[in-house]
Amino acid sequence: MNAPAGLNSLASVDPVVAGWIHREEQRQRGTLEMIASENFTSTAVMEAVGSVLTNKYAEGYPGKRYYGGCEFVDEIEQIAIDRAKALFGMGHANVQPHSGAQANMGVYMGLIKPGDTVMGLKLDQGGHLTHGSQVNFSGKLYEFVSYGVDRETETMDYEQMLTLAKQHRPKIIVVGATAYPRIIDFPRARAIADEVGALLMADMAHISGLVAGGAHPSPAGYAHVVTSSTHKTLRGPRGGMILCDEPHARAIDRGVFPASQGGPLMHVVAGKAVAFLEAAGEEFTAYAHQIVANAQALAETLIDAGLRVVSGGTDNHLLLVDVTAKGLNGQQAEDALARCGIVVNKNAIPYDTLPPNVASGIRIGTPALTSRGMGPQELRNVGALIVRVLDAPDDVEVARQVASAVEALCERYPAPGVPLG
Repeated sequence: MNAPAGLNSLASVDPVVAGWIHREEQRQRGTLEMIASENFTSTAVMEAVGSVLTNKYAEGYPGKRYYGGCEFVDEIEQIAIDRAKALFGMGHANVQPHSGAQANMGVYMGLIKPGDTVMGLKLDQGGHLTHGSQVNFSGKLYEFVSYGVDRETETMDYEQMLTLAKQHRPKIIVVGATAYPRIIDFPRARAIADEVGALLMADMAHISGLVAGGAHPSPAGYAHVVTSSTHKTLRGPRGGMILCDEPHARAIDRGVFPASQGGPLMHVVAGKAVAFLEAAGEEFTAYAHQIVANAQALAETLIDAGLRVVSGGTDNHLLLVDVTAKGLNGQQAEDALARCGIVVNKNAIPYDTLPPNVASGIRIGTPALTSRGMGPQELRNVGALIVRVLDAPDDVEVARQVASAVEALCERYPAPGVPLG
């Protein structure tokens, strides 16, 4: 196997790993990536993440490190902090969390104690593991109460949230989701939190890029603390961050270090700084709005073809599709689409009767295809391909034709930042 572009040193030292990275490059170039939490970051971000900063230990915060030689990484982290604050309009930022999950842990560790009551969205109705799942640290360390979505509208049930909040008096109410296609009403959630004396925590891991680009309302001014991953719609490196206003700054920082993490990944912090700069530009604003327009075009196409889209559509970057009407479960749909080069993930739908490792639905996102330059018409075309596959999941000829169409789309809209090789 020839050395992959940009991996000459790695190929000579470890051709096995280099070869698998090369295969992954080929996969990313040659498939339609429609997992809602995945995207293509820029070459500039990847250069920062692959820099010599990976060599530097920097426990602590700028100007208050436990290691010497941090004068330059201090500047980089402060740039990332300042850019995050400006981008999202909040008074304090911690850019050290290694992931969105670590950001959530940092908030809990900083603001509450083990055993305290917290409220979050049910995992099987769009929530996240760190919103109280019993298999996660959040459900093991804290007393979580879960609210859900209305059975009829499949939208967040704020009345239930209020009722449960009055009954249980949580210290924190978490709003945010990993599989929720509608606008989150931050003002209403803040009013509920105020009524019971709780802090409001907005987990905007999925929508932070939309918030940065003005394509989704911001939690700033409503949430006491905001967490996010820095990839997904924000299109940065894999990592996390926490935003808050000054009254909670010290507690948040101590919740990250030393309570839940050691040394920050300074190469990733640098990548975050670059991503925040990119997200502040006009091009990114247009991109964020295009993500939503593309998701809505895709949803309309699937609905017109007879598929049931949860809640009747989408306001953001993702949609949940009930595939049971096609005689399929989510795993079968995921597998059939994967055989044709369309990558989605099985996902529970509200009040699902199937276990999560099978599920009744699939989750589909548009961030990565939008990064490739596709617009609403291309997403309608992709929607038609998805319908063809789901209508005949075992038809070899249909799979061949759809795979050929996928290959043509991938060639017409190359994956940005992915080396050719």
